[in-house]
Amino acid sequence: MAELDQQQLHREMTAWRRDLHAHPEFGFEEKRTAAFVTEKLRAFGLEVAEGIGGTGVVGTLARGSGNRAIALRADMDALRIAEQGTQAWRSQTPGTMHACGHDGHTAMLLGAAKLLAQEGGFDGTVRFIFQPAEEWGRGALAMIEDGLIERFPFEEIFGLHNMPGLPIGHFETRSGPIMSAEDNFEIVLKGLGGHAARPHAARETLVAACALVVNLQTIVSRRLSPVDIGVVSVTELITDGTRNALPGLARILGDCRSFRPEVSAAIEKEMRRIAEGTAQAYNVASDVTYTREFVPLINDAALVDDVLAAARTVLAGGA
Repeated sequence: MAELDQQQLHREMTAWRRDLHAHPEFGFEEKRTAAFVTEKLRAFGLEVAEGIGGTGVVGTLARGSGNRAIALRADMDALRIAEQGTQAWRSQTPGTMHACGHDGHTAMLLGAAKLLAQEGGFDGTVRFIFQPAEEWGRGALAMIEDGLIERFPFEEIFGLHNMPGLPIGHFETRSGPIMSAEDNFEIVLKGLGGHAARPHAARETLVAACALVVNLQTIVSRRLSPVDIGVVSVTELITDGTRNALPGLARILGDCRSFRPEVSAAIEKEMRRIAEGTAQAYNVASDVTYTREFVPLINDAALVDDVLAAARTVLAGGA
């Protein structure tokens, strides 16, 4: 593109991003955002399919006679956060904000669609996938279950995420595992509350919960192989006790990370075993709820090489 055209596209993308930022929508509620995306894609001359996996949008751009296809993906949803900003494009939706930058991702993918629609430069098909509900960990699965890959086939898919703290003009990626799976857990301990002056008459849960928090740390340090990567983090401990009353109920909540299903399964197995054993030791009952939220992101080595080559070309060109 000519320099003037680059500047014009940059201004357009900035305007799109600010419009989207001012009108954030939570996962599977991105109706205005999807309509905004659809309108732009059609104006660029793309074929557009709406309502994929709820509020997802897919734009298709074909050039030449090639039968290969790739996909470019961006997420559209916002978070349940009240924005404190004062800028003119601050959120107009109470309690909802684009705090993770998905407004920027959407604007970037729209910019790529407009550029490729105007300039071409490829032989085949590009799918532009605008995904809902990334923050839930459900949007991609919803689109896949709605026939995304069968209806809009592609061989490769590329996406990115803004990274605060990374210097402007830098890209960051790697081959293989790059973003872990996320599991969350809740362990409920049930005993018998009582007066703080009479602990012998109670089966209180706070001491048991404290012991359990410590015991859970042995999952990674003593139960996983040193060559495996895993994280077990307790983030909340809540009881029904008061200053002078021992609790009869305690809830322990947290987050686990891993890159392989076998490690996730091992963490869950050990957590259940440790929770049961600790509860028995303190004469209370335990119940474990373990939920798998996000699958890991494992980058294909050959595609990472392609991405790095493209990034070097862009940066060398001063874009």
